[in-house]
Amino acid sequence: MSAIDMPDAGWIAATLSGARPQAVAALLRYFRDLDAAEEAVQDACLRALKHWPENGPPRDPVAWLVMVGRNAGIDGVRRRQKLTELPDEAVLSDLDDAEADAAERLDGAHYRDDVLRLMFICCHPDLPATQQIALALRIVSGLSVKQIARVFLVGESAMEQRITRAKARVAAAGVPFETPGAVERSQRLAAVAAMLYLVFTEGYTAATGDGETRGALCEEAIRLARLLLRLFPAEPELMGLLALMLLQHARAATRTDAEGAVVLLEDQDRTRWNRRMIAEGLALIDKAMRHRARGAYQIQSAIAALHARAERAEDTDWPQIARLYLALERLNPSPVITLNRAVAVSKAEGPEAALALVETLGERLGGYFYFHGVRGGLLMQIGRGREAREAFDRAIALASTAGEAAHIRMHLDRLEKEAADVGSGIPHASSEGARSGA
Repeated sequence: MSAIDMPDAGWIAATLSGARPQAVAALLRYFRDLDAAEEAVQDACLRALKHWPENGPPRDPVAWLVMVGRNAGIDGVRRRQKLTELPDEAVLSDLDDAEADAAERLDGAHYRDDVLRLMFICCHPDLPATQQIALALRIVSGLSVKQIARVFLVGESAMEQRITRAKARVAAAGVPFETPGAVERSQRLAAVAAMLYLVFTEGYTAATGDGETRGALCEEAIRLARLLLRLFPAEPELMGLLALMLLQHARAATRTDAEGAVVLLEDQDRTRWNRRMIAEGLALIDKAMRHRARGAYQIQSAIAALHARAERAEDTDWPQIARLYLALERLNPSPVITLNRAVAVSKAEGPEAALALVETLGERLGGYFYFHGVRGGLLMQIGRGREAREAFDRAIALASTAGEAAHIRMHLDRLEKEAADVGSGIPHASSEGARSGA
Protein backbone atom coordinates (compact mmCIF):
# COMPACT_ATOMS: atom_id res chain seq x y z
CA MET A 1 0.00 0.00 0.00
CA SER A 2 1.39 3.43 -0.91
CA ALA A 3 1.87 6.12 1.72
CA ILE A 4 -0.96 8.15 0.27
CA ASP A 5 -3.37 5.26 0.88
CA MET A 6 -2.30 4.62 4.46
CA PRO A 7 -5.00 5.38 7.06
CA ASP A 8 -3.92 8.10 9.48
CA ALA A 9 -4.08 7.83 13.27
CA GLY A 10 -7.10 10.11 13.45
CA TRP A 11 -9.11 7.94 11.09
CA ILE A 12 -8.19 4.77 12.98
CA ALA A 13 -9.13 6.31 16.34
CA ALA A 14 -12.46 7.53 14.97
CA THR A 15 -13.24 4.15 13.41
CA LEU A 16 -12.40 2.22 16.57
CA SER A 17 -14.48 4.60 18.66
CA GLY A 18 -17.48 4.21 16.37
CA ALA A 19 -17.17 0.42 16.05
CA ARG A 20 -16.54 -0.34 19.71
CA PRO A 21 -20.17 -0.37 20.98
CA GLN A 22 -21.31 -2.86 18.35
CA ALA A 23 -18.28 -5.09 18.93
CA VAL A 24 -18.70 -5.11 22.72
CA ALA A 25 -22.41 -5.85 22.39
CA ALA A 26 -21.84 -8.76 20.00
CA LEU A 27 -19.03 -10.27 22.07
CA LEU A 28 -21.01 -9.87 25.28
CA ARG A 29 -23.73 -12.02 23.74
CA TYR A 30 -21.04 -14.53 22.80
CA PHE A 31 -19.06 -14.68 26.07
CA ARG A 32 -21.90 -13.76 28.47
CA ASP A 33 -19.43 -11.82 30.60
CA LEU A 34 -18.87 -8.05 30.65
CA ASP A 35 -15.18 -8.17 31.52
CA ALA A 36 -14.47 -10.87 28.94
CA ALA A 37 -16.23 -8.87 26.21
CA GLU A 38 -14.38 -5.68 27.13
CA GLU A 39 -11.01 -7.43 27.26
CA ALA A 40 -11.65 -9.10 23.90
CA VAL A 41 -12.50 -5.80 22.23
CA GLN A 42 -9.51 -4.10 23.86
CA ASP A 43 -7.25 -6.84 22.50
CA ALA A 44 -8.80 -6.45 19.04
CA CYS A 45 -8.31 -2.67 19.15
CA LEU A 46 -4.64 -3.09 20.02
CA ARG A 47 -4.22 -5.45 17.06
CA ALA A 48 -6.03 -2.97 14.82
CA LEU A 49 -3.59 -0.23 15.86
CA LYS A 50 -0.75 -2.54 14.88
CA HIS A 51 -2.09 -3.98 11.61
CA TRP A 52 -4.37 -1.34 10.06
CA PRO A 53 -1.59 1.20 9.38
CA GLU A 54 0.33 -1.52 7.54
CA ASN A 55 -2.47 -3.42 5.81
CA GLY A 56 -5.10 -0.75 5.39
CA PRO A 57 -8.58 -0.62 6.91
CA PRO A 58 -10.94 -3.61 6.64
CA ARG A 59 -14.12 -3.29 4.61
CA ASP A 60 -16.22 -3.85 7.75
CA PRO A 61 -14.37 -2.61 10.87
CA VAL A 62 -17.07 -3.90 13.23
CA ALA A 63 -16.95 -7.43 11.81
CA TRP A 64 -13.13 -7.34 11.96
CA LEU A 65 -13.13 -6.35 15.65
CA VAL A 66 -15.79 -8.95 16.47
CA MET A 67 -13.97 -11.83 14.81
CA VAL A 68 -10.50 -10.86 16.06
CA GLY A 69 -11.90 -10.20 19.53
CA ARG A 70 -13.73 -13.52 19.56
CA ASN A 71 -10.60 -15.41 18.61
CA ALA A 72 -8.54 -13.55 21.20
CA GLY A 73 -11.15 -14.24 23.86
CA ILE A 74 -11.30 -17.93 23.00
CA ASP A 75 -7.50 -18.15 23.16
CA GLY A 76 -7.64 -16.57 26.61
CA VAL A 77 -10.27 -19.05 27.78
CA ARG A 78 -8.17 -21.96 26.48
CA ARG A 79 -5.06 -20.65 28.24
CA ARG A 80 -6.98 -20.42 31.51
CA GLN A 81 -8.44 -23.89 31.02
CA LYS A 82 -4.94 -25.37 30.82
CA LEU A 83 -4.48 -24.33 34.43
CA THR A 84 -7.61 -26.15 35.57
CA GLU A 85 -8.56 -29.80 35.79
CA LEU A 86 -10.15 -31.23 32.65
CA PRO A 87 -13.90 -31.88 32.84
CA ASP A 88 -15.48 -35.27 32.32
CA GLU A 89 -15.33 -36.82 28.85
CA ALA A 90 -19.12 -36.38 28.52
CA VAL A 91 -18.72 -32.63 28.91
CA LEU A 92 -15.83 -32.47 26.49
CA SER A 93 -17.82 -34.28 23.83
CA ASP A 94 -20.41 -31.48 23.84
CA LEU A 95 -17.95 -28.59 23.47
CA ASP A 96 -18.04 -28.44 19.68
CA ASP A 97 -21.81 -28.15 19.61
CA ALA A 98 -21.75 -25.45 22.28
CA GLU A 99 -19.19 -23.43 20.36
CA ALA A 100 -21.16 -23.78 17.14
CA ASP A 101 -24.27 -22.51 18.92
CA ALA A 102 -22.37 -19.54 20.32
CA ALA A 103 -20.90 -18.74 16.94
CA GLU A 104 -24.37 -18.76 15.41
CA ARG A 105 -25.55 -16.29 18.06
CA LEU A 106 -22.69 -14.02 17.13
CA ASP A 107 -22.28 -14.43 13.39
CA GLY A 108 -26.00 -14.16 12.66
CA ALA A 109 -26.30 -10.93 14.65
CA HIS A 110 -27.17 -7.49 13.45
CA TYR A 111 -24.34 -5.76 15.28
CA ARG A 112 -25.87 -2.30 15.44
CA ASP A 113 -29.11 -3.56 17.02
CA ASP A 114 -27.05 -5.36 19.66
CA VAL A 115 -26.14 -1.97 21.11
CA LEU A 116 -29.74 -1.34 22.15
CA ARG A 117 -29.81 -4.73 23.90
CA LEU A 118 -26.57 -3.84 25.66
CA MET A 119 -28.03 -0.55 26.92
CA PHE A 120 -30.97 -2.32 28.54
CA ILE A 121 -28.60 -4.83 30.17
CA CYS A 122 -26.50 -2.02 31.65
CA CYS A 123 -29.65 -0.31 32.92
CA HIS A 124 -30.88 -3.36 34.85
CA PRO A 125 -33.08 -2.45 37.85
CA ASP A 126 -30.80 -4.38 40.23
CA LEU A 127 -28.33 -1.51 39.81
CA PRO A 128 -28.73 1.96 41.39
CA ALA A 129 -29.47 4.62 38.78
CA THR A 130 -26.03 6.24 39.05
CA GLN A 131 -24.35 2.88 38.50
CA GLN A 132 -26.63 2.07 35.55
CA ILE A 133 -25.68 5.21 33.65
CA ALA A 134 -21.99 5.06 34.55
CA LEU A 135 -21.75 1.42 33.47
CA ALA A 136 -23.58 2.10 30.21
CA LEU A 137 -21.31 5.03 29.41
CA ARG A 138 -18.26 2.84 30.02
CA ILE A 139 -19.47 -0.34 28.29
CA VAL A 140 -21.66 1.02 25.49
CA SER A 141 -19.87 4.20 24.49
CA GLY A 142 -16.37 3.35 25.70
CA LEU A 143 -15.91 6.66 27.51
CA SER A 144 -12.92 6.76 29.81
CA VAL A 145 -13.39 6.84 33.58
CA LYS A 146 -12.08 10.42 33.51
CA GLN A 147 -14.69 11.47 30.96
CA ILE A 148 -17.52 9.84 32.91
CA ALA A 149 -16.31 11.39 36.16
CA ARG A 150 -16.42 14.80 34.48
CA VAL A 151 -20.02 14.20 33.39
CA PHE A 152 -21.05 13.36 36.97
CA LEU A 153 -18.81 16.05 38.57
CA VAL A 154 -17.06 13.46 40.79
CA GLY A 155 -13.48 12.23 41.20
CA GLU A 156 -11.96 9.56 38.99
CA SER A 157 -11.34 7.09 41.82
CA ALA A 158 -14.94 7.37 43.01
CA MET A 159 -16.20 6.74 39.47
CA GLU A 160 -13.85 3.77 39.01
CA GLN A 161 -15.27 2.20 42.16
CA ARG A 162 -18.83 2.88 41.00
CA ILE A 163 -18.25 1.12 37.66
CA THR A 164 -16.46 -1.82 39.31
CA ARG A 165 -19.34 -2.29 41.75
CA ALA A 166 -21.85 -2.14 38.89
CA LYS A 167 -20.03 -4.89 36.96
CA ALA A 168 -19.87 -7.04 40.07
CA ARG A 169 -23.60 -6.64 40.71
CA VAL A 170 -24.47 -7.56 37.12
CA ALA A 171 -22.36 -10.72 37.44
CA ALA A 172 -23.75 -11.61 40.88
CA ALA A 173 -27.36 -11.07 39.81
CA GLY A 174 -27.01 -13.38 36.83
CA VAL A 175 -28.49 -10.77 34.50
CA PRO A 176 -29.55 -12.52 31.26
CA PHE A 177 -27.75 -11.17 28.20
CA GLU A 178 -30.86 -11.07 26.07
CA THR A 179 -33.33 -8.42 25.02
CA PRO A 180 -35.67 -7.79 28.00
CA GLY A 181 -39.40 -8.14 27.59
CA ALA A 182 -41.85 -5.26 27.22
CA VAL A 183 -42.38 -4.75 30.97
CA GLU A 184 -38.66 -4.78 31.75
CA ARG A 185 -37.94 -2.39 28.89
CA SER A 186 -40.50 0.05 30.25
CA GLN A 187 -38.98 -0.14 33.73
CA ARG A 188 -35.51 0.66 32.43
CA LEU A 189 -36.56 3.28 29.89
CA ALA A 190 -35.71 6.39 31.93
CA ALA A 191 -32.17 5.17 32.67
CA VAL A 192 -31.57 4.23 29.04
CA ALA A 193 -32.81 7.64 27.87
CA ALA A 194 -30.55 9.40 30.38
CA MET A 195 -27.57 7.37 29.24
CA LEU A 196 -28.29 8.16 25.60
CA TYR A 197 -28.39 11.88 26.28
CA LEU A 198 -25.12 11.70 28.21
CA VAL A 199 -23.51 9.93 25.24
CA PHE A 200 -24.86 12.66 22.97
CA THR A 201 -23.62 15.35 25.35
CA GLU A 202 -20.15 13.80 25.44
CA GLY A 203 -20.02 13.97 21.66
CA TYR A 204 -21.42 17.50 21.68
CA THR A 205 -18.94 18.86 24.23
CA ALA A 206 -16.07 16.35 23.98
CA ALA A 207 -12.72 17.58 25.20
CA THR A 208 -10.80 15.12 23.02
CA GLY A 209 -11.11 13.67 19.55
CA ASP A 210 -11.65 15.30 16.20
CA GLY A 211 -14.93 16.62 14.87
CA GLU A 212 -15.64 13.37 13.04
CA THR A 213 -15.26 11.33 16.24
CA ARG A 214 -17.47 13.69 18.25
CA GLY A 215 -20.05 13.76 15.48
CA ALA A 216 -20.11 9.96 15.39
CA LEU A 217 -21.05 9.85 19.08
CA CYS A 218 -23.89 12.33 18.51
CA GLU A 219 -25.16 10.46 15.47
CA GLU A 220 -25.06 7.10 17.26
CA ALA A 221 -27.05 8.56 20.17
CA ILE A 222 -29.60 9.93 17.70
CA ARG A 223 -29.84 6.58 15.92
CA LEU A 224 -30.43 4.72 19.18
CA ALA A 225 -33.01 7.30 20.26
CA ARG A 226 -34.89 6.56 17.04
CA LEU A 227 -34.80 2.84 17.90
CA LEU A 228 -36.17 3.59 21.36
CA LEU A 229 -38.95 5.72 19.91
CA ARG A 230 -39.92 2.87 17.60
CA LEU A 231 -40.25 0.64 20.67
CA PHE A 232 -42.29 3.30 22.52
CA PRO A 233 -43.96 5.38 19.78
CA ALA A 234 -46.42 7.13 22.14
CA GLU A 235 -43.85 8.17 24.77
CA PRO A 236 -43.64 12.01 24.74
CA GLU A 237 -40.36 12.15 26.67
CA LEU A 238 -38.65 10.08 23.97
CA MET A 239 -40.05 12.47 21.37
CA GLY A 240 -38.59 15.30 23.43
CA LEU A 241 -35.23 13.55 23.76
CA LEU A 242 -34.89 12.93 20.03
CA ALA A 243 -36.09 16.47 19.26
CA LEU A 244 -33.50 17.92 21.65
CA MET A 245 -30.66 15.94 20.05
CA LEU A 246 -31.72 16.93 16.53
CA LEU A 247 -32.10 20.63 17.35
CA GLN A 248 -28.70 20.76 19.04
CA HIS A 249 -26.88 18.66 16.43
CA ALA A 250 -28.35 20.86 13.67
CA ARG A 251 -25.86 23.55 14.78
CA ALA A 252 -22.80 21.27 14.64
CA ALA A 253 -21.25 22.82 11.50
CA THR A 254 -21.26 26.33 13.02
CA ARG A 255 -20.12 25.72 16.59
CA THR A 256 -16.40 26.14 15.87
CA ASP A 257 -14.47 28.20 13.35
CA ALA A 258 -11.76 27.03 10.94
CA GLU A 259 -9.14 27.21 13.72
CA GLY A 260 -11.27 25.20 16.14
CA ALA A 261 -12.23 28.15 18.32
CA VAL A 262 -15.67 28.14 19.93
CA VAL A 263 -18.34 30.17 18.11
CA LEU A 264 -21.10 31.14 20.53
CA LEU A 265 -24.73 30.62 19.67
CA GLU A 266 -25.47 34.29 19.03
CA ASP A 267 -22.51 34.56 16.64
CA GLN A 268 -23.22 31.45 14.56
CA ASP A 269 -24.19 31.65 10.90
CA ARG A 270 -27.79 30.51 11.14
CA THR A 271 -28.04 30.03 7.39
CA ARG A 272 -25.70 27.04 7.83
CA TRP A 273 -27.83 25.30 10.44
CA ASN A 274 -29.26 21.98 9.24
CA ARG A 275 -32.85 22.94 8.45
CA ARG A 276 -33.93 19.36 7.81
CA MET A 277 -32.92 18.35 11.33
CA ILE A 278 -34.55 21.46 12.74
CA ALA A 279 -37.83 20.76 10.94
CA GLU A 280 -37.87 17.19 12.25
CA GLY A 281 -37.05 18.33 15.77
CA LEU A 282 -39.75 21.01 15.77
CA ALA A 283 -42.35 18.54 14.53
CA LEU A 284 -41.40 16.06 17.26
CA ILE A 285 -41.61 18.58 20.10
CA ASP A 286 -44.94 19.89 18.82
CA LYS A 287 -46.25 16.31 18.78
CA ALA A 288 -44.88 15.62 22.27
CA MET A 289 -46.48 18.74 23.75
CA ARG A 290 -49.90 17.59 22.56
CA HIS A 291 -49.69 14.72 25.06
CA ARG A 292 -49.76 17.26 27.93
CA ALA A 293 -47.33 15.15 29.98
CA ARG A 294 -44.50 17.59 30.65
CA GLY A 295 -41.04 16.15 31.17
CA ALA A 296 -37.43 17.36 31.38
CA TYR A 297 -36.49 16.43 27.80
CA GLN A 298 -39.57 18.15 26.42
CA ILE A 299 -38.74 21.36 28.30
CA GLN A 300 -35.12 21.30 27.11
CA SER A 301 -36.20 20.68 23.53
CA ALA A 302 -38.71 23.56 23.82
CA ILE A 303 -35.79 25.81 24.81
CA ALA A 304 -33.76 24.57 21.84
CA ALA A 305 -36.79 25.14 19.61
CA LEU A 306 -36.98 28.81 20.63
CA HIS A 307 -33.36 29.24 19.57
CA ALA A 308 -34.00 27.37 16.30
CA ARG A 309 -37.06 29.46 15.44
CA ALA A 310 -35.23 32.78 15.92
CA GLU A 311 -33.97 33.94 12.52
CA ARG A 312 -31.52 36.31 14.23
CA ALA A 313 -29.92 36.15 17.68
CA GLU A 314 -31.69 39.37 18.68
CA ASP A 315 -35.05 37.75 17.89
CA THR A 316 -34.58 35.12 20.62
CA ASP A 317 -37.38 35.04 23.19
CA TRP A 318 -35.18 35.17 26.27
CA PRO A 319 -38.00 35.82 28.80
CA GLN A 320 -39.72 32.63 27.65
CA ILE A 321 -36.43 30.72 27.79
CA ALA A 322 -35.88 31.95 31.36
CA ARG A 323 -39.39 30.74 32.30
CA LEU A 324 -38.74 27.35 30.73
CA TYR A 325 -35.47 26.98 32.66
CA LEU A 326 -37.34 27.83 35.85
CA ALA A 327 -39.88 25.08 35.07
CA LEU A 328 -37.02 22.67 34.35
CA GLU A 329 -35.29 23.63 37.59
CA ARG A 330 -38.45 22.92 39.58
CA LEU A 331 -38.94 19.59 37.83
CA ASN A 332 -35.30 18.49 38.04
CA PRO A 333 -33.30 20.65 40.51
CA SER A 334 -29.66 20.99 39.45
CA PRO A 335 -27.00 23.68 39.88
CA VAL A 336 -26.12 23.40 36.18
CA ILE A 337 -29.75 24.11 35.23
CA THR A 338 -29.73 27.12 37.57
CA LEU A 339 -26.55 28.34 35.85
CA ASN A 340 -28.24 28.05 32.46
CA ARG A 341 -31.26 29.91 33.80
CA ALA A 342 -28.93 32.67 34.99
CA VAL A 343 -27.65 33.14 31.43
CA ALA A 344 -31.23 33.52 30.18
CA VAL A 345 -32.03 35.91 33.04
CA SER A 346 -29.03 38.04 32.11
CA LYS A 347 -30.50 38.44 28.63
CA ALA A 348 -34.04 39.07 29.84
CA GLU A 349 -33.49 41.11 33.04
CA GLY A 350 -29.87 42.21 33.10
CA PRO A 351 -26.55 41.06 34.61
CA GLU A 352 -27.25 42.05 38.23
CA ALA A 353 -30.26 39.74 38.52
CA ALA A 354 -28.29 36.93 36.86
CA LEU A 355 -25.24 37.41 39.09
CA ALA A 356 -27.42 37.09 42.18
CA LEU A 357 -28.40 33.62 40.94
CA VAL A 358 -24.86 32.64 40.00
CA GLU A 359 -23.35 33.61 43.35
CA THR A 360 -25.49 30.97 45.10
CA LEU A 361 -23.79 28.19 43.07
CA GLY A 362 -20.15 28.70 43.98
CA GLU A 363 -19.91 25.89 46.52
CA ARG A 364 -21.52 23.30 44.23
CA LEU A 365 -19.93 24.38 40.93
CA GLY A 366 -16.54 25.60 42.09
CA GLY A 367 -14.77 23.06 39.86
CA TYR A 368 -16.95 23.68 36.80
CA PHE A 369 -15.46 25.60 33.89
CA TYR A 370 -18.71 27.18 32.71
CA PHE A 371 -19.58 28.51 36.18
CA HIS A 372 -16.46 30.65 36.28
CA GLY A 373 -16.86 31.68 32.64
CA VAL A 374 -20.45 32.85 33.13
CA ARG A 375 -19.62 34.56 36.42
CA GLY A 376 -16.65 36.35 34.85
CA GLY A 377 -18.82 37.54 31.96
CA LEU A 378 -21.44 38.96 34.30
CA LEU A 379 -18.84 40.66 36.51
CA MET A 380 -17.21 42.13 33.42
CA GLN A 381 -20.52 43.51 32.21
CA ILE A 382 -21.22 45.41 35.43
CA GLY A 383 -17.71 46.85 35.59
CA ARG A 384 -16.13 44.69 38.31
CA GLY A 385 -12.98 44.04 36.30
CA ARG A 386 -10.67 42.70 39.01
CA GLU A 387 -13.18 40.05 40.10
CA ALA A 388 -13.91 39.22 36.48
CA ARG A 389 -10.22 38.58 35.82
CA GLU A 390 -10.02 36.25 38.83
CA ALA A 391 -13.05 34.31 37.58
CA PHE A 392 -11.63 34.06 34.06
CA ASP A 393 -8.26 32.87 35.39
CA ARG A 394 -10.05 30.12 37.29
CA ALA A 395 -12.03 29.19 34.16
CA ILE A 396 -8.85 28.86 32.08
CA ALA A 397 -7.37 26.56 34.72
CA LEU A 398 -10.45 24.32 34.38
CA ALA A 399 -10.77 24.48 30.57
CA SER A 400 -11.01 21.08 28.87
CA THR A 401 -10.18 22.26 25.34
CA ALA A 402 -7.92 24.81 23.71
CA GLY A 403 -11.04 26.45 22.25
CA GLU A 404 -12.55 27.00 25.70
CA ALA A 405 -9.31 28.50 27.00
CA ALA A 406 -8.96 30.75 23.92
CA HIS A 407 -12.49 32.08 24.38
CA ILE A 408 -11.76 33.06 28.00
CA ARG A 409 -8.43 34.64 27.02
CA MET A 410 -10.34 36.80 24.57
CA HIS A 411 -12.30 38.24 27.49
CA LEU A 412 -9.10 38.72 29.51
CA ASP A 413 -7.48 40.57 26.60
CA ARG A 414 -10.52 42.79 26.40
CA LEU A 415 -10.36 43.57 30.12
CA GLU A 416 -6.68 44.47 29.82
CA LYS A 417 -7.38 46.72 26.85
CA GLU A 418 -10.22 48.49 28.67
CA ALA A 419 -8.01 48.97 31.73
CA ALA A 420 -5.27 50.44 29.53
CA ASP A 421 -7.79 52.72 27.78
CA VAL A 422 -9.12 53.98 31.12
CA GLY A 423 -5.58 54.65 32.31
CA SER A 424 -4.85 56.68 29.18
CA GLY A 425 -8.18 58.50 29.24
CA ILE A 426 -9.53 56.79 26.08
CA PRO A 427 -13.29 56.17 26.29
CA HIS A 428 -14.61 52.67 25.51
CA ALA A 429 -17.94 50.97 24.96
CA SER A 430 -19.65 49.26 27.90
CA SER A 431 -19.13 45.53 28.19
CA GLU A 432 -21.65 43.21 26.64
CA GLY A 433 -23.58 40.67 28.68
CA ALA A 434 -22.74 37.11 29.49
CA ARG A 435 -23.17 35.15 26.31
CA SER A 436 -25.14 32.02 25.70
CA GLY A 437 -23.25 28.83 24.89
CA ALA A 438 -22.54 27.19 21.56
